[in-house]
This record gives sequence, C-alpha cells and structure tokens, in this order.
Amino acid sequence: MSHSLLSSRLFIGLLALGLCLFWSACEPRNNTPLGSELDEPDYRLGQRLVKQGRGSEALAAYLRVIEKRGDAAPESHLEAGIICLQQIKDPIAAIYHFRKYLERQPNSPQAAQVRGLVESAKREFARTLPANPLENQAERLDMVEQISRLQRENDQLKAELAMARGNAARPAVNQVRVPAEGGYNFATATPPEDLSPITVAPEMRDEAPAVREPTPPTRPQANTQPAAQAGARRHVVVKGDTLFNLAQRYYNDRARWRDIYNANRDIMPNENSLSIGMNLRIP
Repeated sequence: MSHSLLSSRLFIGLLALGLCLFWSACEPRNNTPLGSELDEPDYRLGQRLVKQGRGSEALAAYLRVIEKRGDAAPESHLEAGIICLQQIKDPIAAIYHFRKYLERQPNSPQAAQVRGLVESAKREFARTLPANPLENQAERLDMVEQISRLQRENDQLKAELAMARGNAARPAVNQVRVPAEGGYNFATATPPEDLSPITVAPEMRDEAPAVREPTPPTRPQANTQPAAQAGARRHVVVKGDTLFNLAQRYYNDRARWRDIYNANRDIMPNENSLSIGMNLRIP
C-alpha cells in the first residue's frame, strides 16, 4: 500500500511539473525589457529613408517600431505624424500620432510644438470639407461690394481733400487786383488816364512811326475750368477725379454723380470705369 501511494504521489508531482513547464513555454514573453527607442533598427531605417525623401517607406518603418513597442514608441509616433501631415497629406492620421506622442510625453520640450502641429492638421482637414457653393458665392459678392464701396468713398475723400488744399493754396480769380499805374484795370478793362500817345521827333521819323499806340500788357490767363463749367460743359479726366467729386464740382451736389455717368455711358461701361484722359460730357 505504502509503495503504491508513494508511486501515485510521485506521478502526480511529475505531472504538475510537466504542466508548469508547458505553460511557461507557451506564455508570451512581453516582460522582456526594451532598449532605447532611438536604437531600434527600424527607427534608424526610418531616419535614413526620410533623408532620402522616401516618406512612405519611412512611415512603414516607424509603424513597425510602434507595433513592436506599443505605447513605448512616442518618437516613432511623432515622426509618423509629421510624415502623414507633410508628405502623405493625411491630417486625421497625423492628429492620431501627435496625440499618442503627447500622451506619452506631455511635458517634453517639443510638446508645445506638437500641439501646434495638431492645430495645423485640424486646419488642413477643415480645408478638405465640402462647402456650400451658393453661400460662398453670396459671401464673396457681398465682400466685393463692400470693398468697392469703401474704395469709392476713399477716392471721394481724397478728391475732396485735394480740392480743399488747392482752394486754400491759390486766391480766387475775382479777388485779383492790378494797380492802374502799371497798365489796365482788369476789373473795368479801361486804360489808365495818364496813358497818352507817344510822339516821335521829326529827325527820327524815318526810323520809327510818328505815333505808336501803347501795347496793353498781357492779361494773365485765368483758370479755364470755370468757363468749361458754364460753357462747353466738357471735362477731361485727370488723376484723382471721381464721379463724386465731379458732381460736387459742377453741381455742388455729390448725389448727382449718376447724371454724369448716364450722360457718358457710351464711353463708360460701368460706374467704375473712369480713366485718365477720358473726355466727359457734363449735362
């Protein structure tokens, strides 16, 4: 009996030992300590492939490092994210890899820069989203109209400022006075009283006429623009002219710019087509 019992116990012990050895051999060895990520052959391969411009192959090498090391591959995640954003043009994958890096290295010196890369990837993804073309077109037209209106108002203000400066710099024509001693009085267009015919001595009559009528001094040329306003009503466009300041100039009413535009539609395709040298009719 004792011998049989001893044999049974020995058999059970050997069986238990065999089972332990079997399970030990089958258990995956995930507890093996990993070395530095930067020393991984695939990580180094990825670095070389990036320098050669072979982005897709480099990405595959970094993904192998990630598969092998799991969460212990933050640098490979970072490199993979950069490739996805800049070369593969896959912003969603880039965001995934950048966030994996930040989970493992939230306080690294590069963390702030990586967060900026996440925002860049979000903007790139937003550009790929379809938009409503009608809404975009309406917004664009509204913006163009606002810019055009602001440009017209700016031109109007510049023209008014230039006109004000010109009026302040030169005296009005009706304020010019010329003394009678030197020639005509331009206000009355009559010669001075002390101006008499010039006589020549007899011995000089062969060389000069007996009487020489005085030549009135040349009258200064006044600004011809007022005459154009009251007479021919034509205006040649110069730099700084706008329909607004022309309406103010000829009608003293900027709101009448459309009268000038309507009178010259044969040479003006639209209200913004005013150009230097254009000869306008002023109705």
